[in-house]
Amino acid sequence: MWSTKTKLLYIGYQLTAQWLPHHLLCARVLRRLWGKCIAKKIGTNVNIEKGAHFTPDLTIGNNSGVGINAEINGPVTIGNDVMMGPEVIVYTSSHAHSRTDITMIEQGFEEIKPVTIGNDVWIGRRVIIMPGVTIGNGCIIAAGAVVTKNIPDYAIAGGVPAKILK
Repeated sequence: MWSTKTKLLYIGYQLTAQWLPHHLLCARVLRRLWGKCIAKKIGTNVNIEKGAHFTPDLTIGNNSGVGINAEINGPVTIGNDVMMGPEVIVYTSSHAHSRTDITMIEQGFEEIKPVTIGNDVWIGRRVIIMPGVTIGNGCIIAAGAVVTKNIPDYAIAGGVPAKILK
């Protein structure tokens, strides 16, 4: 799982840098530095906004951003030049619910399914990306969409559940 050092850095980020004002350059620099210490890989010129929550399994490419109050949980790979709106949520696991002989709370979680977001992607405000989804290069995901299936390269998707619009 996570090393003790990673756990301590993660807690430090959660208590301090995560809450620094989003408009201050020094706050952006500090969040990026904390991110580089915590995440698997953070590229150059990455912007991690105020309130962003992410786990150490995050890989993010160059010139990309994590939006205000975003939640990125589990193994997620974000490509280069990705714009992410506020309050985006990326899930990589869900509650198990296949058995009917025991309650869902007793079933635990399904296996982790990594999420991949390609290069040059624009993700609108309050988008939810479900486990195992791949969003292709050059995509636009409309605000409020719930992405439950893979989105091919250069598609525009929106809705609940998200469908290809163009």
